Amino acid sequence: MKTVLLYATSFFIILFTSCQSKPTLQKYFVENTENKNFMALDVSPSILNVDASKLTSAQRNALASFEKMNILAFKLNDKNKTQFEIERSKVTAILKDEQYQQLMKFGSGKEGASVSFVGDDEHIQEFVLYANKKENGFAIVRILGKDMNPTAIVTMLEVLKNSKIDLDQLKPLQELLKK
Repeated sequence: MKTVLLYATSFFIILFTSCQSKPTLQKYFVENTENKNFMALDVSPSILNVDASKLTSAQRNALASFEKMNILAFKLNDKNKTQFEIERSKVTAILKDEQYQQLMKFGSGKEGASVSFVGDDEHIQEFVLYANKKENGFAIVRILGKDMNPTAIVTMLEVLKNSKIDLDQLKPLQELLKK
């Protein structure tokens, strides 16, 4: 009987401590995907539309490390200014967590952009691009991959230059940029 009680108590402790975990961008995306103030978009590597036979070995490896891109954008309008400030504060707080290591920051706190990553220098799991502009709203781009590294990202930029990007996958974002 004591053993059963001990296992049950352990189970509930583990259950409750795992439910009280800190906020992450992944959770933030899931919570806001259906929110009318947000636009969510998932982009696959096929957006690059590249001929793999023309890529170098390093370029193929860089492309293979890229799994997908998630985009979540808040479009600001006259009716949701208060919500915009609340959501922007939430994202800023999430990105201050130690798991998100900031690489670069442009502009000021109220307007600008930042680039962060999750993982270590040679095994990056996620790049995060965050941009906000007080007239338009903000956007968060999560570039997810497996064992990405800074060299692979530079190589990926080379691939981007020569790609024929399928802009149809990005059409929903055009509405956010209009104003």
